[in-house]
Amino acid sequence: MNILFINGSPKVNKSASGMLLDELRDYMQEHAIVQYSLNVNKKPDSVLLQSLSEQDIIVLSFPLYVDSIPSHFLHYLTEMENYLKYNSSKAVVYAIVNCGFYEGHQNRHALEMLKIWCTKANLKWGQGLGIGAGGMLAGLGNVPKGKGPRKNASAALLELASNAAEKRSGKDIYASPNFPRFLYKVMGNIGWRTQAKRNGLKTKDIFLQR
Repeated sequence: MNILFINGSPKVNKSASGMLLDELRDYMQEHAIVQYSLNVNKKPDSVLLQSLSEQDIIVLSFPLYVDSIPSHFLHYLTEMENYLKYNSSKAVVYAIVNCGFYEGHQNRHALEMLKIWCTKANLKWGQGLGIGAGGMLAGLGNVPKGKGPRKNASAALLELASNAAEKRSGKDIYASPNFPRFLYKVMGNIGWRTQAKRNGLKTKDIFLQR
């Protein structure tokens, strides 16, 4: 099958969206996979748009912004929708949304938005994954797939790969990390303080109210 991965992260390197696609690629090696990474400063190019009609599967992977689809990626989806109004595609769409929240279900609204987009773009919805603690996952590149904090995310990706290989639809899956929630919160607070210090701020500056 022809499969198109679209990485909707604005990060050029080491994004959680890219890492999740890399793992999914490992589970679908027998297929022809092309990956496209968006450029936030450009419109989707003609190569991407024209390839939509040739795909059996489209996998979208992006970070959650304010419980929704990031504006830069929404722009791409709008361009794709306009193209597909006049050019049909038999592709089934699967999506992976990751967020900074611990709980994967925080991504559910973004997945519902994508289902509506599929209807408007005349595409079939396959399945969605909502992955929690995306920021932490990006730093777990040295942890083997299916182990430690990656265990739940890997299981979700395996199920999506199995369904996608058959172009089956499935229930959305929400995965939180195999890692204590309170430690995740502690690590997050340490990270915010470290970033503040690098930018010449003090901890109290983070909590200032105007």
